[in-house]
Amino acid sequence: MKLFNIRKRGSSMALAIALATGTAVVATAVYPAEAHAQRKKKKDQEEGGGYSKEFVAAYQPLNEGLQAEGANVASFKPQLEALLPLANSADEKYAAGGLIFNSAIKLNDQTLQLKGMEMMLASGKVPLDQVGRYNFIAYQLANAQQDYAKARNYLDKAINLNFSTDTVDAADLQIAMAESYFSEEQFVQGLDYLERAIKSQKGKGQDVDEQWYRRGLTVAYNNQIVPQVYDYAAMWIADFPSPTNWRDAVNLTRNLNEFEQAQTLDLLRLSRRAGALQDKQDYILYVEAADARRLPKEVKDVIEEAYASDTVSRDDIFIADALSTATGRIESDRADLPALETDADADGAPLRTVVAAASAFYSYGDYAKAVKFYEKALGMPGVDTSEALTRLGMAQIGTGDYAAAQETLAKVEGPRAAIARLWSAYAAEKAGPGEAAPTLGELMGASS
Repeated sequence: MKLFNIRKRGSSMALAIALATGTAVVATAVYPAEAHAQRKKKKDQEEGGGYSKEFVAAYQPLNEGLQAEGANVASFKPQLEALLPLANSADEKYAAGGLIFNSAIKLNDQTLQLKGMEMMLASGKVPLDQVGRYNFIAYQLANAQQDYAKARNYLDKAINLNFSTDTVDAADLQIAMAESYFSEEQFVQGLDYLERAIKSQKGKGQDVDEQWYRRGLTVAYNNQIVPQVYDYAAMWIADFPSPTNWRDAVNLTRNLNEFEQAQTLDLLRLSRRAGALQDKQDYILYVEAADARRLPKEVKDVIEEAYASDTVSRDDIFIADALSTATGRIESDRADLPALETDADADGAPLRTVVAAASAFYSYGDYAKAVKFYEKALGMPGVDTSEALTRLGMAQIGTGDYAAAQETLAKVEGPRAAIARLWSAYAAEKAGPGEAAPTLGELMGASS
């Protein structure tokens, strides 16, 4: 069995965004002392506005020194930091924040840049058309310092303000938010956010980049986040169905679970239907799980497919022996079907007989009769409910009743829930565009 290996685009889907923090911002300058007198009236009239004498005394010489030709900005850093506690009014915060931010750019000091940007944002004086940009810059600075909670706060504000540039759109910001959670190893929260972003994009009629699904699936798989890993697999293959993607989805499900033989068989049956059964070892596992003595027609068909695709050599002794056994049993097995159907149809038929009939008719492709007997089995004491529901859903898919199949598969619990989720995704794919199947997490929540 090939190990599932999603092609990972680096350690994260980091945004290809040039750091916006290297550009100076415009902030109101503080003028000489006479300007302070002119603004005193404003300070009295506007709560929180204006400049204090102490602030002007500290700001004015600092601003002039920094503006001087050939100024050594690094030498003014202590004065810049000393200005922070003096800025109390809205005007002071905006002016000080701008001076500190712009000076910190020259110093290449992102910590000080963030302090300046936060002060400007706290002032409430940032022009409305720049608030989104300033929040985005604050996000980048906080994120660079690995203060992820603070970074997400600013990023959320930028998203809500519909911030975008020629190279950054709303989708980029949503990915950045998910990545922030992943960076802090808050995988469930990040996966939940990314799933909401995917649904939001689709709800707007917009395409979703396949890498969104792959990123979520990679994070969920590598950290064994269940049931989200199966949700992402189902969402991914629903929007990007291909034999290769189906093979990956099936393999990751196998890798994360220790399935019994009957469960493995139903997963490989899905691989076969989706055209994803392409590996020699998978064919061997299929033949072992189906057993040529119990399901000879299905085993024969699978082996002939393997031969036709040159996936398995005719020299393979195990496969050749299984084909010989299956071929020798098909005629008598098929001849027994009418009697098996009659026995299973009887009012007092034991569960074993009913399940055997359902299984036999499924393997021969008579899905309508398989549906009939799996439905009967589900009403009998001692039935393996999860297995019967899974196979009923599979048989319903065989009849083309995809809506009924999804409803049936949604009821599967326990180890088979992951298998049922993939079969449900296959049913949704075959049904075509329409309402998405519920996630495994939603199904598990509803059943608890």
